[in-house]
Amino acid sequence: MLLPNIRSPKDLKGLTVSECVALASEIREFLVTNVASTGGHLGPNLGVVELTIGIHRVFDSPTDPVIFDTGHQSYVHKLLTGRQDFSGLRSAGGLAGYPQRSESVHDVVESSHASSSLSWADGISKAFEMTGQDDRHVVVVVGDGALTGGMTWEALNNISHDNSRRLVIIVNDNGRSYAPTIGGVARFLSDVRTRPSYRRLHNLSWAIFKRLGGPARAFYRGVRGGVRGFLARFANNDSLYSNLDIKYIGPIDGHNMADVERALEQAKDYGTPVIVHAITEKGRGYEPARANADDQFHAIGAFDPITGEETKGSGTSWTSVFSQELVAIADENEKVVGITAAMLRPTGLAAFADKYPARVVDVGIAEQHATTSAAGLAFGGLHPVVAVYATFMGRAFDQVLMDVALHKAGVTFVLDRAGVTGPDGASHHGQWDLAMLNIVPGVRIAAPRDDVTLREELREAIGVDDAPTVVRFPKGSIAGSIPAVRRTTDGVDVLVDEGANDVLLVAIGAFVPIALSVATALREAGIGVTVVDPRWVIPVPQSIVEMSREHRIVVSLEDGIRVGGIGTRIRQDLRAAGIDTAVDELGLPDEFLEHDSRDNILRRVGLDAPTIAAKIQAQINGTQIPKAKRT
Repeated sequence: MLLPNIRSPKDLKGLTVSECVALASEIREFLVTNVASTGGHLGPNLGVVELTIGIHRVFDSPTDPVIFDTGHQSYVHKLLTGRQDFSGLRSAGGLAGYPQRSESVHDVVESSHASSSLSWADGISKAFEMTGQDDRHVVVVVGDGALTGGMTWEALNNISHDNSRRLVIIVNDNGRSYAPTIGGVARFLSDVRTRPSYRRLHNLSWAIFKRLGGPARAFYRGVRGGVRGFLARFANNDSLYSNLDIKYIGPIDGHNMADVERALEQAKDYGTPVIVHAITEKGRGYEPARANADDQFHAIGAFDPITGEETKGSGTSWTSVFSQELVAIADENEKVVGITAAMLRPTGLAAFADKYPARVVDVGIAEQHATTSAAGLAFGGLHPVVAVYATFMGRAFDQVLMDVALHKAGVTFVLDRAGVTGPDGASHHGQWDLAMLNIVPGVRIAAPRDDVTLREELREAIGVDDAPTVVRFPKGSIAGSIPAVRRTTDGVDVLVDEGANDVLLVAIGAFVPIALSVATALREAGIGVTVVDPRWVIPVPQSIVEMSREHRIVVSLEDGIRVGGIGTRIRQDLRAAGIDTAVDELGLPDEFLEHDSRDNILRRVGLDAPTIAAKIQAQINGTQIPKAKRT
């Protein structure tokens, strides 16, 4: 066994190529066995084994920083940098599912959002140049899917302006982001992958270089970028990057250790920005992943390593209810269209696309473009439904504000995985959307509590044609339908109404079950409670403002940050109405939350039912809360 003896990248340097091939096989076996127990990003990591080994043999991390875009393909990197205990992967105290600086000096960029790595690399390499660290390289592994993001091309534009930096960009081209990559870039790369002529001419170029020596080799090193460009054009394979004046190597077989190392050595030798185009296969070496046409085990829960069958949780998922209802709405309303940013299946748009393929658009990893394009679709008489993870909504905030809201465009944003998501960690928690979107003029935000209200609120949202609407729901399964005692004229559901006037609990979306548990505990302590679900949390319904007059304290419970959240908005509206009822906003702290289970995170930040009930009871029994002023 080779893997147990690899404690740092230095341990790779003395291996032969054949030993590296054996090591790659061990790593794949390790990944399948361990990720089967914990869940995680399997397919992407199976595809970068040889690339990662090659990077750490040719370059010297952490002196030469290695950046992954996105970080979900960093498991092999972790193994080769001394982190081989995967038993707690994505759990509290265990390894994070993405690079994390607190784990290792070899981890540089923690964000798991795509298309940002080249901007990081541009800045780091500039800093090295400006501070005289001319012997340091910056290495970036960027998937072809990330090339659909505009930020990548903004960075390439700047990188191409300065050819004096030691920057190596490895395009990990597997034809996929989450699912198959789309668009003109994808078509070009597919064309390159399927033509053998350029590879043959590239090998000829390398053979010429190897036979040169002394001054001749130095001269050829300076001109071979142009030679390679000529060979590419001769082979009718113009490089996608040729007009950017960045040297290009490839395409190479990203699973051939000798080819990988040879290309990386060439790139390192240039001393200028260079792109290495590597063809890889997502899910390489594990047949169940290769055979899964949907996402090739991009992200999977615990599974049987023999069959590849995932261990499914019980219950109906929020995403599946949205998916079903959207198709039903589309059946009735031909103006409804769907937009996804490279996540057709994870966000629930696949069923819509299967039935109405001409009415669903995948724009690639380009949330900003998706949002402004949606404004254009609305102007053209359609009603776009933009489905993204809540954490990625921040990337398109400016477009929501200035392109959708300013123009009063009827666009519905459906935010999956809102609130605390758990094992994916800080970059994936959807905890910022409520506070962020709260400041958008005219926006209307819905937070369903169960399957029934999700279906209702989605229909209501799509019925709005003069403003942006948002429907947000959490990751996982729906606990079950939660009936209301009554509904007010402005749409607020009253869930518990005992005529008491101590506490008004305003429960936002997925926090309704917790609010009901809190209400039970308070009633047992002799405290009167009213529990309401606003359904539409922004703008604050007038009935909640009026009910607040008759209670001693209003407590808002939300799975977003409490700074600038729904509770803050309620407090402001009460103040504007001249109501001095105390408001306690309970929500997530304004901090980045580490990976853990959702329940553990909520307990840690004091948002579990027993802690909330105890806090409210102490407030009510204290002297700081006056009796409510009845009108």
